[in-house]
Amino acid sequence: MFEAAVSVADARGVAAVTMRNVAEQLGIEAMSLYHHVANKDKILDGIVDLVFAQIELPDDGSDWKNAMYRRAASARAVLSRHPWALGLMESRRNPGPATLRHHDWMIGRLRTAGFSIRLVAHAISAIDAYVYGFVLQESTLPFSTTEELKDVSAGIVEQLPAAGYPHLAEMFEHALRPGYSYAEEFAFGLELVLDGLERAFTEASGSPRQG
Repeated sequence: MFEAAVSVADARGVAAVTMRNVAEQLGIEAMSLYHHVANKDKILDGIVDLVFAQIELPDDGSDWKNAMYRRAASARAVLSRHPWALGLMESRRNPGPATLRHHDWMIGRLRTAGFSIRLVAHAISAIDAYVYGFVLQESTLPFSTTEELKDVSAGIVEQLPAAGYPHLAEMFEHALRPGYSYAEEFAFGLELVLDGLERAFTEASGSPRQG
C-alpha cells in the first residue's frame, strides 16, 4: 500500500496522494483502504517512513566523518528520486520505525564518537539543512543536462545589458566549460560542513564533556 502511494507521489506529486488515487494504483476500491489506514495522514506517515528506510546508515566501523558523508550522500540520492518528500521528512507527528531508527543512528553515531549532545544537535541541523537545501535547489533548477544549461544560459545572457553584470557573465562562462556539473558541487559543500564540524569537535575535545 505505501509503495503504491510512493509511486503516486513520484509520478504526480504528494498532493495527488489521496485515498482514491492510492486505491486506484492498487486496483481496489477506495473504501477498502480504510481497513488498513484511518486516513490520508497515516499514508503520509507511511511513505515518509519508506523514504527514510532507503537512506544508508553505515555500520561498518568507519569513522564518524566518513559515516556522516555516506549517509548524507545517500540521503541526497534518495531525495533526488523522491523530491516531494522534502517538505515532509521532519514534519510527521507519528514517525514510523525507520524514521526513528534513522534519527537514533545519527545521534548515536556522533555520541559514540565523543560529540557532546549540544554539538550533536548543531551537527545534525547543519548537515540536514545542507542536504535538504541542496536537493531543493537542484530539483528546481531549470535544467538537468549540459545542453539544457547551455540553452538556459544563452537565453539569460541575451537579456543582460551589455557589461551590466560582469560577475554573473563570468559565472555562466565557468558553468559552460566542458566537464562542469552542478551535481558535483554537493560533495564540495558537504566536505566544508563536515570539516567545520570536525574543527568544532576538536576544539571542544579539550574541554569537559557537556551532556
